[in-house]
Amino acid sequence: MELWTIEERDYKGKRVFLRVDFNVPLENGVITDDTRITAALPTIKYLLSKGACIVIASHLGRPKGKVVPEMGLQPVRDKLSSLLGQEIKFAPDCVGEKVKKMAEKLKEGEILLLENLRFHKEEEEGDENFAQQLAALADCYVNDAFGTCHRKHASIYQITKYMDSVACGYLICKETQALTKLIENPQKPFLLILGGAKVIDKIGMVKNLLDKVDTIITGGIMAYTFIKAKNWEIGDCKVELDAIPAAKEIIKEINKRHLEFHTPLDHIISDRIAADAHFFATDRGTVPNNWIGVDIGPQAIEEYVDCIKRAKTIFWNGPMGIFEIEPFAKGTIEIAKAIADTDAFSVVGGGDSVAAVNKAGVAHKISHICTGGGASLEFLEKGSLPGIDVLKK
Repeated sequence: MELWTIEERDYKGKRVFLRVDFNVPLENGVITDDTRITAALPTIKYLLSKGACIVIASHLGRPKGKVVPEMGLQPVRDKLSSLLGQEIKFAPDCVGEKVKKMAEKLKEGEILLLENLRFHKEEEEGDENFAQQLAALADCYVNDAFGTCHRKHASIYQITKYMDSVACGYLICKETQALTKLIENPQKPFLLILGGAKVIDKIGMVKNLLDKVDTIITGGIMAYTFIKAKNWEIGDCKVELDAIPAAKEIIKEINKRHLEFHTPLDHIISDRIAADAHFFATDRGTVPNNWIGVDIGPQAIEEYVDCIKRAKTIFWNGPMGIFEIEPFAKGTIEIAKAIADTDAFSVVGGGDSVAAVNKAGVAHKISHICTGGGASLEFLEKGSLPGIDVLKK
């Protein structure tokens, strides 16, 4: 995929509109995880080194087109200023005459952070006029917000129609290279690890990868949906009923291709979802009535670790159970550690999976960690994204 990159453009003395994904978790106005901010630093530093001044734009949360003070980007400004060791100017809005004047006054090496794009409903609507107003703030456009590239939002898609120079930042470059490696000639055996919920959102990705993968292992609601599709007992486990027809279709395709496909051999089951709940391991792959599956069992862990050891390429999306609750975290943590111990090319996508590798303390041993769960799934399903397409040569 030939994309315009920042190293192929001239930024000396120019204003750059840099779209980033600073959608960070906040608690009482304090950022609890700055991963998305640090991920954009290489692109910001490169642009500054080339003599640019930067207008940075991002969304945060879902304010639904209204000004919600708790979702303001002031804490992001403070964190970014601290990480870069320089003052960051802050605009009270992302469009309007006042903002435009602030952008025009920027000198080489200075940064202006705009207020939350989603305080305007026109951002998510992909409004052309709004996109033009954003484009008027700068001379060049750089996108490094991979996690939002699957949306045709004004600052991601429409804005490029009004800019002469467009390019992707280092983060988008890394993301597309890693995911393209999974689609085009992955080293065999290729292992797909599917967990968590939102089963229906992952079906397209699974279908697209069936010709490429050798082994599939499942956990969480994903596993219970496939187990239900096999007409096995799942007790009171959470399951996505609307995804069962698609799960049955995928099982047929898997059998047709003679792929290795695993649902858990055993489960950790609980009488309720709480840290002090009564729980134990089942001795087989079904769940009795009135019990909830909360993690994969010890036999499943052993079998899944063996699959991981044999793999040369791994894509993992979704935890094996309710790993946020300590007694139900073992399966997910063991999977994370097993992936970290292999020499395989490993990609982890999805917020919960990323949280799991961080919790296991093995994030540094994963080949690539995706910054956008939904975007990575759609990329693996379609081979590109709307926000990537507009950056192609």
